[in-house]
Amino acid sequence: MKVIAEFPEGLISFYPSIFSDDRGLFLETFQHEFYANHLGNFAFPQDNLSKSHKGVLRGLHFQAPPFDQGKLVQVIAGSVLDVAVDLRKNSPSFGKHFKIILDAQQRNQLWIPPGFAHGFLSLEDDTLFSYKCTNTYSKDHEGCLRWDDPVVGIDWGIENPIVSEKDQLGTLLHDLQSPF
Repeated sequence: MKVIAEFPEGLISFYPSIFSDDRGLFLETFQHEFYANHLGNFAFPQDNLSKSHKGVLRGLHFQAPPFDQGKLVQVIAGSVLDVAVDLRKNSPSFGKHFKIILDAQQRNQLWIPPGFAHGFLSLEDDTLFSYKCTNTYSKDHEGCLRWDDPVVGIDWGIENPIVSEKDQLGTLLHDLQSPF
């Protein structure tokens, strides 16, 4: 596993060592000691998996304290445009976003620390997206930043993504009372 980039916002991109031969491939997707050296003390009490069609946009989701979550995300099949938005009100990158392509060929991962809204656009049909969370889901603490917030200004590269009604009703950044 290689750390390719550590971004000032606290986001970290990981690329695994992939061993391929005529039988297929092998890679380590998680090894606690390696991640502890880069992320510090953490636990992953919940894992999630979603399947999406091409053009589906999910997010931008977050959970407020005390149920805030860090997420280690990766694509199992297909590809996504993955986006994180800094919601930490005292951060120099508050309101700024970061984008990266995650795909099943590179098997790259992104660490998104607590205090970020997270979302992704599926770039292929039948994309499987996996994420390990540092806290369990709490409906009472969930939040959603609007995917098309003009202040955040994310270029998703698509005219009309498929977005759930719930995500269409997300909060704009200037109306958000950041809990972080």
